[in-house]
Amino acid sequence: MSKQCFEIPIEWKKFRYRGKTFEELLEMSMDELVKLLPSRARRTLMRGFSPRHRRLLEKIIEARQKLINECKEVVIKTHVRDMIILPIMVGLTIAVFNGKEYIPVRIVPEMIGHYLGEFAITTKQVKHGEPGLKATRSTLFVALK
Repeated sequence: MSKQCFEIPIEWKKFRYRGKTFEELLEMSMDELVKLLPSRARRTLMRGFSPRHRRLLEKIIEARQKLINECKEVVIKTHVRDMIILPIMVGLTIAVFNGKEYIPVRIVPEMIGHYLGEFAITTKQVKHGEPGLKATRSTLFVALK
């Protein structure tokens, strides 16, 4: 009776992570998945999830159910920047806090194994203006040519 709104896009079906297709990654147990990840992510996941990570995973599972069953797109806000992106997160939008605001991050298969914080930059690129224009008080009165 329940219709499925979320279908895996063709690009994701072609995606491979260390020789495994996206569907195979979704069906894998956590132990099998951990063996495929890079060493830093593997060591982090072998220690287990902290309470913050568990709460985020619960929210992700709920949001995924809403996306699949009810066709509702849910944006999850989080401060957990050190969460490793897992295959279950693919297709969701997670708003990651960068210290000032929440940056929406759309999770795609290429992000698997990376940290959420890598996609919400905390520093802004410095763009210097002309002297006297958008500058400090000391350069306000620069002699005109």
